[in-house]
Amino acid sequence: MNLIYFILLPLLGAILNGSIALISAGRKKEEPRALVSAIALGVMLVAFALAIPLALDFFSGRTDPILSSLFSWITVGNFKVDFALSLDRLSVVLLLIITGVGSLIHLYSVGYMKGEAGYAKYFAYLNLFVASMLVLVLGENLLMMFLGWEGVGLCSYLLIGFWFEDEAKAKAGKKAFIVNRVGDFGFLLGIFLLISFFLPEAKEGVSILSFSYLKTYIHELGHAHVIFIPAGIIGLCFFIGAMGKSAQIPLYVWLPDAMAGPTPVSALIHAATMVTAGVYMIARMHFLYDLAPWVLQFIGAIGAITALFAASIGLVQRDIKKVLAYSTVSQLGFMFLAMGVGAYATGVFHLMTHAFFKACLFLGSGSVIHAMGGEQDIRRMGGLRKSMPITFWTFLIATLAIAGFPPLSAFFSKDEILWEAFHRGHSLLAGLGFLAALMTSFYMFRLTFLTFFGDFRGTEEQKHHLHESPWTMTLPLIVLAILSTVGGWVGIPHLLGGHAQFQNFLGLGHGSLEVTASDHLWELSLMVLSVGLALLGMLLAYVFYIKNQSYAECLARRFPRLYRLLLNKYYVDEIYDALIVNPIKGISETFFSKTVDQKFINQVLVEGSAKTVKNLGRVLNWLQSGQVSVYAFYFLAVISVAVFYLVFS
Repeated sequence: MNLIYFILLPLLGAILNGSIALISAGRKKEEPRALVSAIALGVMLVAFALAIPLALDFFSGRTDPILSSLFSWITVGNFKVDFALSLDRLSVVLLLIITGVGSLIHLYSVGYMKGEAGYAKYFAYLNLFVASMLVLVLGENLLMMFLGWEGVGLCSYLLIGFWFEDEAKAKAGKKAFIVNRVGDFGFLLGIFLLISFFLPEAKEGVSILSFSYLKTYIHELGHAHVIFIPAGIIGLCFFIGAMGKSAQIPLYVWLPDAMAGPTPVSALIHAATMVTAGVYMIARMHFLYDLAPWVLQFIGAIGAITALFAASIGLVQRDIKKVLAYSTVSQLGFMFLAMGVGAYATGVFHLMTHAFFKACLFLGSGSVIHAMGGEQDIRRMGGLRKSMPITFWTFLIATLAIAGFPPLSAFFSKDEILWEAFHRGHSLLAGLGFLAALMTSFYMFRLTFLTFFGDFRGTEEQKHHLHESPWTMTLPLIVLAILSTVGGWVGIPHLLGGHAQFQNFLGLGHGSLEVTASDHLWELSLMVLSVGLALLGMLLAYVFYIKNQSYAECLARRFPRLYRLLLNKYYVDEIYDALIVNPIKGISETFFSKTVDQKFINQVLVEGSAKTVKNLGRVLNWLQSGQVSVYAFYFLAVISVAVFYLVFS
């Protein structure tokens, strides 16, 4: 099967719905919403259906990748890049997530966006995003990956700022776009450095950016010990790109503000697909990072710090989507912690389980916001479990999953990350991870208790309109809740009678280290500790927000500075504004706008060139008198000057 169909299907949906949006706007007629929904959802379901037999082929034992080379894209000397796609065991996992979870989110959007303006445009953007993400995942070389990388960046800008009439939402989209460009510069620099390092050695007709070529060639150079420093520098540049896309310190600031977009967008882009692109890229390039252990240590440290940092902010946030946003940043930190300790397959395992429970949580929050008439402040909610039973139970299951309660999905994936970090000699990073896990359980149960338990704290009008969401919204919640429950069972460790099938299936890196009997005891101890921390977080949230909420208020008054510090997100945005944004804006307004733009470009280049042409025209007009005798005089004068020059030169 040609892999291009996976990209063409959502791309076709984007083109058709985009055309419907333009035609409807031009004729000022209502969009045919049923047709728009059928197109957008139909192409996703077909893509998912096509992905299933390919996935079963790999699950049954296939090891060689499926290649689809369409044409030679760039050929300059011995530099060659093909427009080619590849599907292997790593990319097939992402393919199923993108098309499967993406289909559920498209179905959810049919109900959530009902009645919203720009319905066809929204689904056109959503389909275009999926097409770009599939280019990123299926790309056979780094340039193809970068093409999809930039595509999802553009689509995220369009979707985050979808309600651009609201200035705050428009700024959120712009912020996401600009911050990601900072990271993308690092990615592009990594490609340039890689080309400069490998191009002199490349054979004619070989695509040096192909992942298969790079893996083979870098492995050979690694044995020769001549690539340690270049691999580190190149890997660090690629990780800067991952920092932007996957929202790691210091480039995480765009993701919480990205909650300004429609909630299904948050579920698709910021839970299941785009933000995991950096994790996927490092897993794809694991052969490069294996030769740069100091970069891996840096990645692991950034991941652990980000996990703890974002989790601490989530402890006190009041916006239901902001809590989930910082939770996403924190969970991405866990994934990079796994990458940094060399447990690439475990990081991808958590990527998969996170797609299930975080998409369920985001869509559950959207169901709550839908019922509350747009209200997002959890202080004005409460008691919703009675009015919204399906939303409540699915949200609770996903909360138990992210907290790490057995036998739900993250119990296996997150605990495996912490065990791998400890077992591979990174005890400090594992300790930070355990502390972040405790905070995760606390803030997620705080969110659940304040939203669904206690008395309703909203207005009477909101209480009157409380209702369960339509089936188009609840069905995806049910499916995702089931996946949040059983999604981790493919990676049950040997200690619990499993065979770590998911990690063995991917086979990334050097695999797991040898485990002894004493190691099993440590693993069991850490597993008990992890579950104990999850229980502790839940009990603390219960005491503070169910038993007696005055405890939480008393604690906030007891430590007011710490509370304000967390509530204001460590003032990172304010620091960025003071040190970077405002100085750049000041220079732009005072120097570039007033001096360069107005005086030099407008007055000198534009107006000056116009005046020069005008004055030159006057001179030429004076010379063109229309008298033959004057023209004869000009002719003789020029001839005289020429003769004089020839004689005396």
